[in-house]
Amino acid sequence: MKHITAALALLLTTTPLAAQDATLYRGGTIVTMDGDTPQTVEAVVARDGRIAFAGPEKAARAAAGKDAVVRDLKGATMLPGFIDAHSHFTVATMMAGGLDLRDGGHPPVTDIPGLQAAIRDYIAARAIPAGGWVIVGQYDHENLAEKRHITRAELDAVAADRKIVVLHVSLHGLVANSATLAAAGIDEKTPVPEGGIMPRDAAGKLNGVLLEKALYPVFGALPQPTPEQKLAALDAAQDRYFAEGYTHAQDGASQPPDIAFLTSPAARERLRIDLALLPFSTGLDALLANPDIRFGAYRGHVKLQGIKFVLDGSVQARTGFFTRDYARGSPEGDHPWHGQPIVSDAEFQAQARKVHARGWQLFVHANGDAAIDMAIRGFDALGIKAADDRRPIVIHSQFQRRDQLPAYRRIGVGPAYFSNHAWYWGDVHRTNFPAGVVDFISPFVSARAAGLIPSNHSDFSVTPLDTRFMLWTSMARVSPTGVVSGPAERLDAYGALQALTTGPAWQIFEEDRKGRIRPGLLADFVILDKNPLTTPVDAIRAIRVLETVKEGRSVWKAKE
Repeated sequence: MKHITAALALLLTTTPLAAQDATLYRGGTIVTMDGDTPQTVEAVVARDGRIAFAGPEKAARAAAGKDAVVRDLKGATMLPGFIDAHSHFTVATMMAGGLDLRDGGHPPVTDIPGLQAAIRDYIAARAIPAGGWVIVGQYDHENLAEKRHITRAELDAVAADRKIVVLHVSLHGLVANSATLAAAGIDEKTPVPEGGIMPRDAAGKLNGVLLEKALYPVFGALPQPTPEQKLAALDAAQDRYFAEGYTHAQDGASQPPDIAFLTSPAARERLRIDLALLPFSTGLDALLANPDIRFGAYRGHVKLQGIKFVLDGSVQARTGFFTRDYARGSPEGDHPWHGQPIVSDAEFQAQARKVHARGWQLFVHANGDAAIDMAIRGFDALGIKAADDRRPIVIHSQFQRRDQLPAYRRIGVGPAYFSNHAWYWGDVHRTNFPAGVVDFISPFVSARAAGLIPSNHSDFSVTPLDTRFMLWTSMARVSPTGVVSGPAERLDAYGALQALTTGPAWQIFEEDRKGRIRPGLLADFVILDKNPLTTPVDAIRAIRVLETVKEGRSVWKAKE
């Protein structure tokens, strides 16, 4: 079934805001992002949630009328609101109250004793009782001096009478203590699920590390917040995105409880940010059986966008699927090891065919080049061609080979790249793969030259929700040790901004609704203290978000 043009469908299904007086924006640099090269206008008029005029100030004043509210930008730079190409919005609603190892509120954790101390201090500070849950986030074993995972026994030594879950930063693994394993129904006789990894220690006992599909039982056992707690967390999550200049967010792997909550009347009443949900493929059959389900159409500010498939794991956790071996072997230390798929070709293609037949958009997680081959084979099996305008998205497309770019062009794939990897794991990747392979991660420049429309994302909470940092990593591509991963793939400032505006808008069929400052589009803006187009690369990270405007209304302002 051919996709309905988003421009018409979304206009008809979005709940209109109450009538507004016109607002005229002037007195700064207004970058429209409307075209392949930078364009600016003197003034913009917003009325009733949409852009009514963009052009010379004199004509803007006439279009706005004498009663218009005049907003003097005072030399600041205004751009279209940023569009989140891929993150996990529900994680932002879940993180409140847990131990976040990146929050800066405690000494840096650099080794396993330090991690044990941080957890012990957190339990004491929160007075978590025996039997309670202890959730630790943003854990990365590569940042520990031991260069290995903390173990079940080491977590038991902290608090054997509490259920401790240490979530790997990749969201593709965790470490659980004995109490957590028991709560999840996992014991020494539990079989390793296909597509999962459950390492054992030298004595043959489970060491508490659960990767990929093996972690699902623990997720199912985690305590659930009350409806009131969910609504409060929803407000906090929106503000977190608005503070980064986002006017559109994505929940990149929505589970049935998430979908039920975020599409509920109570949540829809609270949502101010546009939110696209990607239901996880494990719940596909229930969605197919629901005659009332609608994809691509907003209800208030939320919509179901497409179905999310996961073909492999994470490269930093050494569970990504490659055609070459990891130099450091498997997470269990086995050699040779090139990762493994989460699902088989046959299973992926059978499920994807159901999605395709319904006209729903395909979103496919693939990090390693072998997983990307799987995605391409699947799209070809469905007969998808660029002329069909189905726009399948390959999330991350991290270790893409150059020879895979023409296939993306032929099929019409939108690559959702992840430039932050160059900073956070560029050095780690070089311990597993040759420099030439690592230098082609997130190949923005080559993709654009091949005729593709890429986007850039944070994969929050895998990396922080920081839009200026994302701009910088796509322009610098440097690691903490100063190694540049692929100088030829560095974007200029305008290309970096396109990957946060026009690129992701196209990938979700909303290029005629958002991502540019142009009459008729939504009045979604971000106001920055400096112009990224004239800011030196090294200073991009220091640019501040001053204000975020959603459909003509200010939704977030920086404190003076």
